[in-house]
Amino acid sequence: MTDTMMAALLYGPRDIRVERIPRPAPPGPGMVLLRVKAVGVCGSDLHTYMDGRIGEWVVAAPLVLGHEFGGVVEAVGPEAYDGNFAPLLVGARVAVDPAQPCGRCEMCEQGHPNLCHRLHFCGLYPDGGSLCEYIVMPAHCCFPVPATIDDAGAAMLEPLGIALHAVDLAKLHVADSVAILGAGPIGLLLLQVAKLAGAAPIYVIDQFPWRLALAQNYGAVPINFAEVDPVQTVMQATGGRGVDVAMEAAWADHSVQQAADMARMGGRLVLVGIPGPDKLEMKHSTARRKGLTIRVSRRMKHVYPRAIKLVENGSIDLHGIVSHHFPLSQTPDAYELNVAYADQVNKIVIDISG
Repeated sequence: MTDTMMAALLYGPRDIRVERIPRPAPPGPGMVLLRVKAVGVCGSDLHTYMDGRIGEWVVAAPLVLGHEFGGVVEAVGPEAYDGNFAPLLVGARVAVDPAQPCGRCEMCEQGHPNLCHRLHFCGLYPDGGSLCEYIVMPAHCCFPVPATIDDAGAAMLEPLGIALHAVDLAKLHVADSVAILGAGPIGLLLLQVAKLAGAAPIYVIDQFPWRLALAQNYGAVPINFAEVDPVQTVMQATGGRGVDVAMEAAWADHSVQQAADMARMGGRLVLVGIPGPDKLEMKHSTARRKGLTIRVSRRMKHVYPRAIKLVENGSIDLHGIVSHHFPLSQTPDAYELNVAYADQVNKIVIDISG
């Protein structure tokens, strides 16, 4: 076995190079060495790819991207317990939560590890990500998956976890009406989870016909904002009342204001997307006049066990969302296809190893 491995590194805006880098050292206490099998391309990865930064984090040196992933345990350190507090064994197939909270800060102790003051995160500078053949991770970030969930499905559990946490924040009730702005992977997962929670009707707003077709197949009322005014359409459909919950997952400049406009008086607004310009624009008067409850979704909590159950029992479809597969060697092509929204792209999975 060689001391190097293949990895995809971001050198700067739109400059990804696939090259050999040192393989990780053996895992220490509580850590595991994983052979990465599949990595999903996330919208936040695309921000970093396009701009060489995301929010306040600037890529100051070559960085391995990627944080939605699954793999196989190659080696374990002492006291390696998985996310279910069971011993993690070599050969186990796992889905991986890329967030690594400290477990000791104020937020962690209060049950909010997603808000950890000292959070480390795969693919967020300076922490390397998962677009590589091997990675060392804390064992407690790993969740064994059944044989019914394949490698791409294991990677897709991360965005499903994001959707589960956002719907938890929305506090949906049976028969709540919902508007979801954005029919990308997160929006389509929000749709499926909201439907499971009993929401109806669910309006999904996007501009790409192939994404809206998927949303309709999952039970949504599709609205193409390139053809009609989405706010007027939702307001007319609800008799001028607006929806109980509006969820923004489009990371577009105008979508937060549109979501607020669609919400009813006393409604709830959940912000899930990450805007490109790193700013949030919404009229204060809209939120004040309507008395909106606004929640900003940050990562997730301990939701992987729930996500695995939902996929295993067939309640959530992951594979219908994945539109493309690429090998690691073609990662630059995959990213360029994604940012161009070409070839009816929806979700790309990078297959790392056979």
